Amino acid sequence: MESSASLELAKHALLMFGIILAVGTLSGLLARLAKIPDVVVFLLIGMLIGPGLLGWVNIKADSALNQLIMIFGSSYILFDGGASIRLKVLKEVWITLLTIATLGVLITALITGAAAYYFLGLSPIVALLLGSVVASTDPATLIPIFRQVHIKERVAQTVLSESAFNDAMGAILTFTVLGVALGTGDFSASAAIADLLKQSLLGILIGAALGYLAALLISHEKLGFLAEFAPVVSLMAVIAAYMSADGMGCSGFMAVFVFGIMLGNQSSLGFKQSEQDRHQLEDFVMTTSLILRMFIFILLGTQVDFALMYQHLFAGLAVVVVFMLVARPATVFLCAWPDRRARWSHQEMLFMCWTRETGVIPGALAGLLLGMKAPGADIIASVTFIAILMTILIQATTTQWLAKKLNLSRHP
Repeated sequence: MESSASLELAKHALLMFGIILAVGTLSGLLARLAKIPDVVVFLLIGMLIGPGLLGWVNIKADSALNQLIMIFGSSYILFDGGASIRLKVLKEVWITLLTIATLGVLITALITGAAAYYFLGLSPIVALLLGSVVASTDPATLIPIFRQVHIKERVAQTVLSESAFNDAMGAILTFTVLGVALGTGDFSASAAIADLLKQSLLGILIGAALGYLAALLISHEKLGFLAEFAPVVSLMAVIAAYMSADGMGCSGFMAVFVFGIMLGNQSSLGFKQSEQDRHQLEDFVMTTSLILRMFIFILLGTQVDFALMYQHLFAGLAVVVVFMLVARPATVFLCAWPDRRARWSHQEMLFMCWTRETGVIPGALAGLLLGMKAPGADIIASVTFIAILMTILIQATTTQWLAKKLNLSRHP
């Protein structure tokens, strides 16, 4: 009986996968015809086929299957994004990157929390918890957008790197505030800073070590005996980077992002791949990222809780408007303007103000708070859903238009 039940569960999962791949392929074609980022169409199609409307796909947000897809998918997309980063660009903008990924998250959380306190009538600590959940940007959303919208290199790479590095800060801030809200801890700035440094540095070290090892095994003139297995090595190393970092209590997402940076800058490390091997790896990564992007955003769309979102719709909209139009611009100008080395233009800063989609990671944090029955978790999840929909549907679709208006577009 147990084996029969397991078989039926496996068949159901297989059917869900088939539906997601089929509608995802059609959605990708539709996005190409409409000339908009495909994550927008994936999200909308997910909402359509989810349990709230057609009911074709129903994979619970807290199920092991969903968590596997979200963790591995986000990790692989982060690896893909890291591989597109160039070290020479990071050297130019590292001050802005460090400031906006740390202090910037706190500024965003405080301003958004103040809006939640005013519009939703939440207690100060619950309002700050809401601000903390949505404060980090989402690399799984931004990376595919910048694959399709080509803009000035240093702007794109700064925004992408920020979205990867601020994940640790967002999680630390959320759980620090949660401890205070639950009465199980007191806020300690020194402890939070120490935890951030630990998570960040360990994640960077693990990603750098595995990235160097992978480059050695697939690109070294004498030791690169796994050159023809480069795609398999990339899969294995992404999993190893995430699991190693997570097991040591640091940011797994940061580790896979740094791993991608190392593998994407092999020439700077003294390694050189053959053209055939390089194209083989690039084609594999591009196809795998597309499939995982389909799964992540279609599933994210199916899990939008319309009833929960409608409970606080108008106040939630007001909070998200402040989040998009006040908190983000304040964060960018306070963190990027003082960086005289980078010499950001007003056009570049305006673009960074608008480009900060919310997606998988804030959604996962909101779901975690719901599962823990944290104070105000329902309201936090409601506003997070609204933030995800508004930022992806509004900001992602206008990214290319804004880049052209600000003269930041470039040929791929």
